Amino acid sequence: MQLLPLLHQHSPSSAPSATRMRILALRQDTLDEQLDWLATEEPLEMRVQGPGQEMVRVAVTMRTPGHDHELVVGFLYTEGLIHTRHEIVAIQTENSVNDQAPCNVVTVHLTHPINPTAVQRNFYATSSCGICGKASLDQIAVHCAPVAPGPVLDRTVLEALPTTLRHAQRLFAQTGGLHACGLFEVTGQLVSLREDVGRHNAVDKLVG
Repeated sequence: MQLLPLLHQHSPSSAPSATRMRILALRQDTLDEQLDWLATEEPLEMRVQGPGQEMVRVAVTMRTPGHDHELVVGFLYTEGLIHTRHEIVAIQTENSVNDQAPCNVVTVHLTHPINPTAVQRNFYATSSCGICGKASLDQIAVHCAPVAPGPVLDRTVLEALPTTLRHAQRLFAQTGGLHACGLFEVTGQLVSLREDVGRHNAVDKLVG
């Protein structure tokens, strides 16, 4: 499988990735009101449009705002709706009527029409489940080529990857409530990292 090149370092979104909230903390049978940082979760509507075609709503997923363009591109790729970045003409974030409201709609314009029935989902996908809304078992099946033989990694490199990833998780350090996906060199050097409340969202952001 060949990953799509990174299209955007950061896609626009007016919603913060972490939100300062007043919470109640229970410690040793004592309730204490305090401020804390919580991971933000907002819905994102993904749309696709081909030439001479009406816009098609693909899915709505709950995600942590940030790198939204990458999330949508990665989603389209992992769902098998696109195969290369050359199929993408442009990526558009819809402007909110309220400047304070987050931009929760992203439209991808493609070089070719898309079959609306191939992207139909029955309801929104939550941040915890990558298959929510699938209409059939066939849609859950993996449609990709087997992974090609790769380099053999030293055991010490593999053992160090979780620690390296954890140290680079800025939002997790702030909130304690985010998953992460990382892309590494064979030497163990971290190339790129994406965080999200949903594991599959973090993967799609990295792929995108």
